[in-house]
Amino acid sequence: MPTVTVGTSTVNYLRTGRGPGLVLVHGTGADGRSNWAPLIDMVADRYTVVAPDLSGAGATVDDGGPLHVDDLAAQVLGAAEHAGLDGFHLVGHSLGAVVALAAAAARPERVRSVIAHAGWARTDPWMAFQFDLWVRLLGHDRELLARLLQLTAMSDDTLRARGHQDFASATAGFSSLLEGAGQGFVRQARADIDVDITASLSRITAPTLIISSRDDRIVPPHHQRELAELIEKAEFLELPGGHGLPFEHPGSFAEAVASRLAAFAG
Repeated sequence: MPTVTVGTSTVNYLRTGRGPGLVLVHGTGADGRSNWAPLIDMVADRYTVVAPDLSGAGATVDDGGPLHVDDLAAQVLGAAEHAGLDGFHLVGHSLGAVVALAAAAARPERVRSVIAHAGWARTDPWMAFQFDLWVRLLGHDRELLARLLQLTAMSDDTLRARGHQDFASATAGFSSLLEGAGQGFVRQARADIDVDITASLSRITAPTLIISSRDDRIVPPHHQRELAELIEKAEFLELPGGHGLPFEHPGSFAEAVASRLAAFAG
């Protein structure tokens, strides 16, 4: 996959498809492909898709220092430019939603639309306490964090439907993901703690859809409602599911995003 140097980082990114530009920004602990595979498969015949690995994820390498939203937004914009996208649509999940909004604010002339799922404007004490707990648990016992994440990332309906073996399998899956992410997860979680893009939201000029998951316990829906109020051209959409909706219901989430992209592009 191609790479581009942005600041002190060498950003790895996926580029596939054809058509108008679509840039996908992943959340904490994921990477460009794992967060977006169903959507990429669904729309690659209609869009030139670029999905960068943010610092701390995938094959992107940097100096190992603290991560800041503005630097991550610069990585996204750098990958889009290196891929030859003059203008593009932006889609982000969780930390990726924050980064996508920051990128749209930094270069509004290049962004055609924004779809942000499970994003937030500023980390409040509740969220900071939670993200700090992630860091502490990962340093103590990766399986404990895996157990916590499945309880907070999934919806009520999903959790009620699970049996003992389902919980065990999901714990193993989360543990494997965390093992692969390693210190990258810690660095991104610390970036989550420092989020405050409130002042930049007024600079977003592209049509924007803010998507909230009804059972989101990690970034509760009042944060997405606040984003929709602070961004001039934003709409708000609530979907059933938890914070991990792109993984919990990947097909329906991808369909919802693809349909709104078609409306924006049309």
